[in-house]
Amino acid sequence: MNAQLKKGVLELIVLESVRKRDMYGYELVEEVSKVIDVNEGTIYPLLKRLTNEHYFETYLRESSEGPPRKYYHLTAAGVLYRDKLETEWSELQMRVSCFLNEQTKGEV
Repeated sequence: MNAQLKKGVLELIVLESVRKRDMYGYELVEEVSKVIDVNEGTIYPLLKRLTNEHYFETYLRESSEGPPRKYYHLTAAGVLYRDKLETEWSELQMRVSCFLNEQTKGEV
């Protein structure tokens, strides 16, 4: 998949994943990778930025498999931002589809 296309929807996928339930970083990498191929080097800077912008809150939770894990929780501002991104994504998707359909009709 084109890197620019992937970058454009990555925030929405991360926000939606955490909206469903609080998650820790590596768990998010695995969840997002079900949709688009990403690695930790892509997700962790995004999580840091979204936290700095107050879309996420973090907390530590003990783990039976090692040190405590940092979990991400969507804030009220994060929910609003996620909803805004979804609206923008839906509108963009619709416009591109309409454009492509019009181009295809013109070729017939």
